[in-house]
Amino acid sequence: MWDPSILEPMIQAGLYLAKTEQKAPSNVEKKKPQRRGRPSRSEGGVKARGRLLDAAEALFAERGFYGVTTRQVASTAGVDDALIYYHFKNKSGLFDAVFERRARVLITARQDSLREYVADRPHVTVEGAIAAFINPMIDLSQKSDPGWKSYFALVAQIDNTPWGSEIIHRFFDPNVHELIDILQEALPGIPKRDLFWGYNFLAGSMMLALSETERVDRLSGGLCHAKDLDAMRLRLLNYCAGGFLAMVTAERLSGRG
Repeated sequence: MWDPSILEPMIQAGLYLAKTEQKAPSNVEKKKPQRRGRPSRSEGGVKARGRLLDAAEALFAERGFYGVTTRQVASTAGVDDALIYYHFKNKSGLFDAVFERRARVLITARQDSLREYVADRPHVTVEGAIAAFINPMIDLSQKSDPGWKSYFALVAQIDNTPWGSEIIHRFFDPNVHELIDILQEALPGIPKRDLFWGYNFLAGSMMLALSETERVDRLSGGLCHAKDLDAMRLRLLNYCAGGFLAMVTAERLSGRG
């Protein structure tokens, strides 16, 4: 005959196991809510910093410094806005970092181009010097990552502001002086002040062309396309070189040269 008492040890064992399981800690840890404040090193890594710089670059180029908030930058980058203060201290620090990141690359590219042009060359020309100065910018816009287009639009924008010109001065003046020295060799006798005036006009034309605003598309009724950098390149170089040469001619005709 079946004896129910044989279940008693099994029941007691089951109750013990149930109590043990209730007391045992779970292997799956609950995710602690993310706290704002100083991020950990893993959170504030290189990739997150790069995403912030990319997002800020695009937004600053589109809306200007004052038209962008740190929260918008963080949202576009997909990170907490505390990371901006961790990496860059404030919005001004972020802007400076955006500008400096590509400025260093551009400075080196133009310096190498200018020095390669004059190396072992018995005579330099205006056309050659200007091509060596401008071509690295066009090449970066055409052949490198798309962020360069935003960067050049940003440079064109701030170059027309008093505070922006200070940033341009800080980074790019050595490149400009190197170009002026080569032009002085190519155009002996022209007053140096005219070379600086010429550069001022060159810079305006160069940055307008590289900002690709498409105004020329509308003005020309579609005959010209701002994004056609191949078509722009030769015309820009000829235009800028022609301006310097015309200034020399004007100086000599006036008897000042």
